[in-house]
Amino acid sequence: MNPLALTIGDPAGIGGELTLKAWLALRRTGPIFLALDDPARLERLADNLGLTVPIQQVADPAEAAEIFGTALAVLPVRLAATPVPGKPNPANAQAIVASIAQATKLALIGAAAGVVTNPINKAALYQAGFAYPGHTEFLAALTGATGQQIMMLASPMLRVVPVTVHASLRDSIAMLTTDRIVAASRTTAAALGRDFGIAAPRLAIAGLNPHAGEQGALGTEETTLIQPAIDRLRAEGIEVSGPWPPDTMFTAAARGRYDVAICMYHDQALIPLKTLDMDHGVNVTLGLPIVRTSPDHGTAFDIAGKRIADPTSLVAAIELAAKLAQRRSA
Repeated sequence: MNPLALTIGDPAGIGGELTLKAWLALRRTGPIFLALDDPARLERLADNLGLTVPIQQVADPAEAAEIFGTALAVLPVRLAATPVPGKPNPANAQAIVASIAQATKLALIGAAAGVVTNPINKAALYQAGFAYPGHTEFLAALTGATGQQIMMLASPMLRVVPVTVHASLRDSIAMLTTDRIVAASRTTAAALGRDFGIAAPRLAIAGLNPHAGEQGALGTEETTLIQPAIDRLRAEGIEVSGPWPPDTMFTAAARGRYDVAICMYHDQALIPLKTLDMDHGVNVTLGLPIVRTSPDHGTAFDIAGKRIADPTSLVAAIELAAKLAQRRSA
């Protein structure tokens, strides 16, 4: 299998430290990955953090496999300004975007098995004119993806998909529609079959209101929006259950009854996932023609450069990306 392409992320955050530590964790066992980063900044960072990580600049992703056991292969993406830990600089936005675009191109042409993205700071990108809400929309544009692209957070303990994502709670409720629930569920069911090897995935649809509305006493969205979506999905042959009361669907016993929880808004999905298994949580973009994963945390500017960043989630993202890519190639 070709190497995975790992993007630079925001160079003022913990992405560089995670990249170095991920190589130390995986150099003997794999999966093999290639960093699309600034070699000079990684060398400085390794020295400042006291990490023994030989950096080797390469011109071809295939070289990563040859040297991975002894050095971290880096396909150069030059930064415009020397990064300062904890202080994002819009001057480096072009390099951040270029890293994502180049990694995506490598995946599209088959030179990379998939893309793993280090965390970005959207505000710094917006200041530099970045026109997309985030990674997902940019990747969809780069790949020409059709249909709906959605975020799944996955760990060994739980998989969750939020139907609405980065919006206020008030706006999320206003955005919620039967069509949106159906589209997210279709994309999820297809991805679980293709990428996760689950032949007949079981989807648990969360309610929106306390006690899933209590037969309309605590809200009507379960009756007017969610149940019609469930009926349509069942008619299409997708195995769904719900609406589940959100306060009980994440217990250990309940989690054994489904393969993924379809949640109505961001925190309804991410709070249980991060509470149960923050370290091994992985963000997977569903509905793309390429494999894309990322850690389930952000840039962590507050701990950047302090030698304490935990690479567990990035390692999990690399390992999951390799598994998904292997299933797709098979």
